[in-house]
Amino acid sequence: MVWELGWDESSGMDPVFPLEQLESSSSPKVPPLTIWGVALCVSGTVITAENAIVITTILATPSLRAPVFLLLASLGLADLLAGVALILHFLFQFCVEPRDWSQLLTSGLLVTSLTASLCSLMGVALDRYLSLSHALTYGSGQSRRRAATLLLLVWLGACVIGAGPAMGWHCLEDLDSCSVAPPLTRTYLSLLCGGFLVVVAVTLQLYAGICRVARRHAHAIATQRHFLPTNQPYANRHSTGRGFSRLILVLSVFVGCWMPFSLWGLLGDASSPPLYTYATLVPAAGSSLLNPILYSLRNKDIRKVLFSACCPHRYSHNTNIQNPVDV
Repeated sequence: MVWELGWDESSGMDPVFPLEQLESSSSPKVPPLTIWGVALCVSGTVITAENAIVITTILATPSLRAPVFLLLASLGLADLLAGVALILHFLFQFCVEPRDWSQLLTSGLLVTSLTASLCSLMGVALDRYLSLSHALTYGSGQSRRRAATLLLLVWLGACVIGAGPAMGWHCLEDLDSCSVAPPLTRTYLSLLCGGFLVVVAVTLQLYAGICRVARRHAHAIATQRHFLPTNQPYANRHSTGRGFSRLILVLSVFVGCWMPFSLWGLLGDASSPPLYTYATLVPAAGSSLLNPILYSLRNKDIRKVLFSACCPHRYSHNTNIQNPVDV
């Protein structure tokens, strides 16, 4: 008996969003289009478009060369590839007959993009921490070279990890070894999700360090308030409180997107209900939709460049990058 994730034999429709659908023993047929398939294609298109805008904006603007913008460009590229993988999944599932190579291609591309996206998010947190704790040397040529080296290692690691299914680490020939997200094996997915949890823990620790440094800065400002105008302490308190509110929002979205699937990949197996897999995969893929809004488009310098391109008669192209980190 061929086991397929989320396949409804009575209706012949796939009601959920698996990474891939295993090929049946009979001749492959193109399944009928479902609302999940349409949502899959639309979300992939939106993810690809918004991240393409972010990448183009950063690469086309010479002033956006601080380490944080390199990290945001890497994050945008990873999320763009995730959107492309969703579109390819839609095409291979609903437009052409599914084959083994198409399953391995889309699953490998999704693993690569999600791994690079999560590691880029950790890099953004590290950059924010260093920009606060080492403000004097932040943005130097040495910092940019370190950021470029870090991104090179991240993408090399992501490509190696994503090549696992194509190199034979799949369950197409041994259905008993399947995980909750075929064609990935349970061992492969367990190692992948375990690594995701480690990256999430490190990222949360970095943001905890950001809070400690920000508190020290706020305390230093408070001790010197008698040298400032009467309205300045309130402005600083208001700015600090707004910064912590944004930080809580970013962390909530980050944990909410990545923790469910990371835990489910460790605890579930091939016999687990496919609906749970869908419910945990959607937030992980949805992070690629939210990342440009929370990290890139929220940056005032990137917004200024976009407004300048849309309304050149109102905004000047000469923007002074004062502090590229928006915490």
